[in-house]
Amino acid sequence: MWVREIYQSRQGEGIWTGTYSVFVRLLGCPLRCSYCDTVYARNFPSASDFDIGADLSPEEIAGRVLLLDQPHVVLTGGEPMHSKEITQLTKLLKDFDYKITIETSGIFHADVFCDLMSISPKLSNARPNENQIADVKQHDEYCSKPEVVRKLIGRYNYQLKFVVDTPQDLDEIDAYLDKLPEVIPERILLMPQATDVKTMDEKAKWIIPHCELHGFSYCPRMQIVWYGNKQRT
Repeated sequence: MWVREIYQSRQGEGIWTGTYSVFVRLLGCPLRCSYCDTVYARNFPSASDFDIGADLSPEEIAGRVLLLDQPHVVLTGGEPMHSKEITQLTKLLKDFDYKITIETSGIFHADVFCDLMSISPKLSNARPNENQIADVKQHDEYCSKPEVVRKLIGRYNYQLKFVVDTPQDLDEIDAYLDKLPEVIPERILLMPQATDVKTMDEKAKWIIPHCELHGFSYCPRMQIVWYGNKQRT
């Protein structure tokens, strides 16, 4: 499994916000979201850029997680559900009694051991710039898989997390949820697209009332509050 980084930090988003966890960031994602904040985890290493990750077995990953001594593990990416060995890795972690969160776009289904499936379906605001023709084509092929999301929410404890950029996104979210009437409203999280606290707070002014109206939860990006808009290198 190609791994970009393994580190410990606080969960900044969702129902387990504030929980100290080990984060395992896997490489590889077919999506090309316009607002992606982990572009460095999209692709697998090439011969000329081999230092962006390490090819580790599930056993090696579990061993490194054990050294960091936290009860929660977050498998993120990239797109962790894209990995062929994700089932084996989650079984190993569960054998050590870890609480496991998987951060996914909801575009792939796999049989995994998971305590929280954190699903982030992509709205049209994630679509790449039209000038990036190859990226647009690839993104459009994968970005919307409501049938996969339905399987995931039917099998796992879940949260459904939407990135919201403009008020028009709220109508798109409502239309998307019409396809998934079984979703529990309090499991729906609306998160502002922002890279600084000021922008996040401004968007919260119109996102929070929408959440209150529909029984959704507002989901701030607390890692920005705590650490700023910084990427690990």
